Amino acid sequence: MGYSETFKALNDPVRRQILTMLKKGRMSAGDISKTFSMTQATVSYHLKLLKEADLVFEEKEKNFIYYSLNASVIEEVMLWLADLKGDGKNGQN
Repeated sequence: MGYSETFKALNDPVRRQILTMLKKGRMSAGDISKTFSMTQATVSYHLKLLKEADLVFEEKEKNFIYYSLNASVIEEVMLWLADLKGDGKNGQN
């Protein structure tokens, strides 16, 4: 996982909303699409970028694809940001 892909994926409000939805549990691509007033192809594009950034897992069951949140990548980014910020000791920020 590269941070550039992660931040690119997190930059879009639709993708952030999808991640928030997936926080509650896995969802099918169709159920995710129903939330937005855009084509299924556009939602699929957003899901593709989230998957490429390792922010979501994809699981195929019969004729459906289910997506779930990959919290470990979110935690890794948060740890990196916290380390970047520093703890403010020794005159460092």
